[in-house]
Amino acid sequence: MPTKESSIVKRTLDLGKPPRLSAEQKARLEAVAAMPDDQIDYSDAPSLPDAVWIKAAAELPYTKQQITLRLDAEVLDFFKHTGKRYQSRINAVLRAYVEAHKAHAKLPE
Repeated sequence: MPTKESSIVKRTLDLGKPPRLSAEQKARLEAVAAMPDDQIDYSDAPSLPDAVWIKAAAELPYTKQQITLRLDAEVLDFFKHTGKRYQSRINAVLRAYVEAHKAHAKLPE
């Protein structure tokens, strides 16, 4: 069924002025924030294409350091089969883990 251009509604979200949330929406967000990560259902979250991870890794202002790292063969094969720049994807996954767990890590002072 063709869609008429006049029936399409386009909206732009200004991250500087987020929409106001209702009390119910705030309560739902607070409930999710209080849940442990392993109890949150991510099954309906869209997966991010590899291009997003590669771009994110390229834009990070971090200095990379060459090391020797031992990985499970299955893990290495998985990333190698995703194509070129698989090492950058491994780094992006590790960076995401670090950012997600930084607040709870016991780092030396």
